[in-house]
Amino acid sequence: MSNHLKFYIDGAWVDPIAPKAIDVVDPSTEEVFTQISGGTVADVDRAVAAARAAFDGFSRTSPKERLELLEAILAEYDRRYEDIAQAVSMEMGAPLSFARSAQAWIGQAHLREIVRVMKDYRFSYMEGGMQISREAIGVVGMITPWNWPLNQITCKVGPAIAAGCTMVLKPSEIAPITGIIFSEIMHDVGVPKGVFNMVNGEGGVVGAALSSHPEVDMMSFTGSTRAGILVAKAAAETVKRVHQELGGKSPNILLPEADFPRRVTEGVANMFSNSGQSCNAPSRMLVPRDRHAEVVEIARTAAGNFTVGDPRSENSNLGPVVSKVQFDKIQNLIQSGIDEGAELVAGGPGLPDGLSKGYYVRPTVFANVTPEMRIAKEEIFGPVLSIMPYDSEEGAIAEGNNTVYGLAAYVQSEDLEKARRVANRMRAGTVYINAPSTTISAPFGGFKQSGNGREWSHWGLDDFTEIKGIVGYGEA
Repeated sequence: MSNHLKFYIDGAWVDPIAPKAIDVVDPSTEEVFTQISGGTVADVDRAVAAARAAFDGFSRTSPKERLELLEAILAEYDRRYEDIAQAVSMEMGAPLSFARSAQAWIGQAHLREIVRVMKDYRFSYMEGGMQISREAIGVVGMITPWNWPLNQITCKVGPAIAAGCTMVLKPSEIAPITGIIFSEIMHDVGVPKGVFNMVNGEGGVVGAALSSHPEVDMMSFTGSTRAGILVAKAAAETVKRVHQELGGKSPNILLPEADFPRRVTEGVANMFSNSGQSCNAPSRMLVPRDRHAEVVEIARTAAGNFTVGDPRSENSNLGPVVSKVQFDKIQNLIQSGIDEGAELVAGGPGLPDGLSKGYYVRPTVFANVTPEMRIAKEEIFGPVLSIMPYDSEEGAIAEGNNTVYGLAAYVQSEDLEKARRVANRMRAGTVYINAPSTTISAPFGGFKQSGNGREWSHWGLDDFTEIKGIVGYGEA
């Protein structure tokens, strides 16, 4: 029997207190393929009460016990791997090959990493005559997005379990099925009652109730900066910790010594990955002015490598964006680029040729983009790249940092010392030099309006703990 219309609370699948169905749409067809239930304040109260009741006992379990639990969760995740890939492809339109190799994989990778971290993590140590301890912060409310659903669920739930926290998860109502499967995994491995709870629903109802709840000690939120501000305001009344991973408008600086054919092609591919729906996407490609024309031609060719279409077809490598709301926003921004005078290199407004249904966006590249244009300032969250010329290294650094965001930055150069020098001046939480592979052990989070706190690996585990010092502990 499907659990799509149920919530997971206190170790059981339960019906909502007041049933309210929410349609879940396949973005490749624009058709409803299932429904979930929308939770209420009363459902949140029930879930938080279960988490609060479970906290005292679970927080006092040993690190070894929690490690064994995480290993069991990882093993069950591995068993459900294909179910997860199929679900993420259906709910958000990811090409099935990408759903397997990236979307499902990164959830698995986070669980593997937290298992590795737990084996050496120091929850308690002596410093002088003091005992310094890291203890579970308490009951955690978690709000996760639709664009990388398993990434965000596992990089929150895994460290929270490791720390000894209990939790209530609200997955995105736009892409909720992976969250339901993950809850089934937690149930099937026998996570203790009340430790993990899941309530589906709208952010303005379930998310707001979690954020303001007096029995929630911490909110961990990933999503838009606009929604993150609302979470922080709601949480302020109870002075709870708020961890946020928000928007981005990441620069990709190609220094003159870069291998342009390789790095421009990689930059286009990285931007279009996940249909451009990544908060750390390298959406602004900054290039030397005297190489601008060369870059335009390389980017034009690179954009032609992408075939937009059915995510379940082997002939396409770029799926739709997640919703009509997202599609309309992207179309508006593409049109603004044209209207404001940017040079359209590839793509443009409207559906790709041969497609009449689905939220498909033409892979779009603009050149000669200037800082005042909307496409240079606003997070588009679609397959739209802005190429921006610069006149000096100082100018590139200044323009790269000329954003309210600071999640990621990218620097390309065959002169590694120069790349390091520029990387050290970028105001971003993570800087990537020469397109390295994904490193799950790196800290992930942002400066400025990209949020606060860090996720991934031991950085994430740190953020789910409080630090306690017991002075005089070592005295005779």
